[in-house]
Amino acid sequence: MVLRNARITIKTVIVGFGVSGGVFHGPLLGANPAYSVDAIVTGNPARIAAARSRFPEALIVADYARLLELVDDGTLELDLVVLGTPPALHRDQALAAVERGLHVVVDKPFAPSVQDAQAMIAAAADAGVLLTVFQNRRWDGDFLTVADLVGSGRLGEIRTFESRFEWWRPEGFGNWRDAARADDGGGLLTDLGSHLIDQAVQLFGPVEEARATLRRHSDGPGADEDSFAELQHASGVVSRLWMNGLAPALGPRFHILGSRAGFTSWGLDGQEPALAAGADPSKPGYGAVPTRQPARLSDGSSGVDVGLRPGDYPAFYRLLADALHRDSPVPVEPADALETLRIIRQLHATTPIRSLAHI
Repeated sequence: MVLRNARITIKTVIVGFGVSGGVFHGPLLGANPAYSVDAIVTGNPARIAAARSRFPEALIVADYARLLELVDDGTLELDLVVLGTPPALHRDQALAAVERGLHVVVDKPFAPSVQDAQAMIAAAADAGVLLTVFQNRRWDGDFLTVADLVGSGRLGEIRTFESRFEWWRPEGFGNWRDAARADDGGGLLTDLGSHLIDQAVQLFGPVEEARATLRRHSDGPGADEDSFAELQHASGVVSRLWMNGLAPALGPRFHILGSRAGFTSWGLDGQEPALAAGADPSKPGYGAVPTRQPARLSDGSSGVDVGLRPGDYPAFYRLLADALHRDSPVPVEPADALETLRIIRQLHATTPIRSLAHI
């Protein structure tokens, strides 16, 4: 469904202005002339100050209920709601937006449960509005490079795909993630697994079998913080995925073995720290690969360094603008995020989180 009244500028509200809204959505929307950021929902004083500094023309609203009141009484006209809130809130917030004929971007994790995700997808379809999920890591430069190598056949028949997302954060995230239960969308299997499983399925297709190891080392409430998942794809590829927030030494980001060659890369895509430091996504050079991201292609006897593609998180909102203006496909089909969530929830249902805090 294209925009109502064929409006050129997509009038947008960002709900939540922490890392999700402030580091990712805000800069990406602000750099794209197809959008205007007309409102921001946050009640946190520091985030209010950051929002006013970044978007001085935007209306700052203390909570989502008040935002809906302003929409209902005609004070605020919107086209798009961007949910940068904890996943436990996504269903109710998305349904309220859809009820009002608004298009919705839901940050990952899509939802805590399969039922919540299905309810959002069904409601958007019934209302004729667009729903998509912010799987920004599809536009990491290293993943774009991997997709090119796999698609080109340079590696031959892929046998194993290893992918790691690791940090050293013994102090935790400093937000809702630290104490959230798995049933509320907490834990690294849900948080980072939403990216790594999505990437694996995009490359190698449906998953036939999956298993996991989930561990927690910290005291207090919360879910897994040191996680491993192994996926058996119908295509024959085995994906091995590590997600760890307590890794003092980091393994390779990608390690792929094929029948002709292998590929290994190190380091994380640099777009998140660049955006956090104030990088402008519209400027030349945005997404350039930092020197800490070496990559190498090997054939068993010799190897060559590989230049990684630039990252391109702005692609998400370019594609969404095309979907809203020209009825082209959304950047991420919600059915893809639902399938990833099915795998995550199945792993949680069959794998207890082992607490190692007192061992």
